[in-house]
Amino acid sequence: MPKLPQKKVGIVACSGEELAEGTVTRLAALKVLEELRPDDTVTICLPLFLAGGEGDRAFARFYPTIAVDGCELACAARATEQYSGKPAASVVVTEVVDRCGIGKVEGMRRLNEAGMQAVTETADQVADLVDSLLDKKWSRREGRFAESEPSDAAEQSSKAASCACGSGIPVQIVQVDGESVTLIALPALFEQFREAGKRPSPETVTDLLEQVRIYNPVPLEAEPAYREMLAREYGLFCEEEAVAA
Repeated sequence: MPKLPQKKVGIVACSGEELAEGTVTRLAALKVLEELRPDDTVTICLPLFLAGGEGDRAFARFYPTIAVDGCELACAARATEQYSGKPAASVVVTEVVDRCGIGKVEGMRRLNEAGMQAVTETADQVADLVDSLLDKKWSRREGRFAESEPSDAAEQSSKAASCACGSGIPVQIVQVDGESVTLIALPALFEQFREAGKRPSPETVTDLLEQVRIYNPVPLEAEPAYREMLAREYGLFCEEEAVAA
C-alpha cells in the first residue's frame, strides 16, 4: 500500500444563505473543525467541490465524509454522492431541531437563541459521528479521547480549520483513451513500485492496475486502456527519476 496521509473525516456543509438553517450548518461545521475535533477533520469547500476541485473530490472519494445540510433538500449530501460517492454520514439541521425540540430557528447573519442552540446540537452530533467513523471514544467528562492519552503532536497542532484541498491526497491526471481521468494515489504507487525495484513490464503493469483499483473505479471494458496508460506513465516516471538521479 502507498504511504498516504493520516486518516481524517471531511466535513461538507451546504451553507445555504437563503435559510437560517444554512447559517447553522456553516457555524456547526466550523465549531467541529476548530473546537471539537480539529485534529481529526478537514473542511470540504462545497462551491469548489461543485466547480471541479480535484483535491476536495479526491478527499471525499478516499476518506469518510459527513454532509451537514440545512434542510431536506440535502444539497451537500447529494453533491458528494454525485461527484465522489455517498457520504459516510449525514446530518440535517431541521431534523436535529425537531428531534431536540428546539424552537424556530431565525436569523441569517445573526441567529436567535434557538439557532445558536441548533448550532451546538448539530456540532455535537457531527463530532460524535467523527468519533464513530474513526473508531474513537470521546470522554465528555474528561474532555479527551478515553482510549488514549493526547499526544505531544496533538497538543501542539494548530486549531485553525484545515482544508481538504491541501490535505496531501496524492492525485495525478492522466489520459485514458483520450479522456482526462484523475487517479487517487497514483504518484505514491509509482514511487512505491520504483523503490521496490519493479521495472516497467507487463507484470508490473498488472500489479499496478490491481493497486489502482483499490482507490479508483476501473470499468472492466476500460481495462486495456488503463493498462496502456499505466505502461506509458510508469515508464515516463522511471525515466524521469533516472535522469534526476
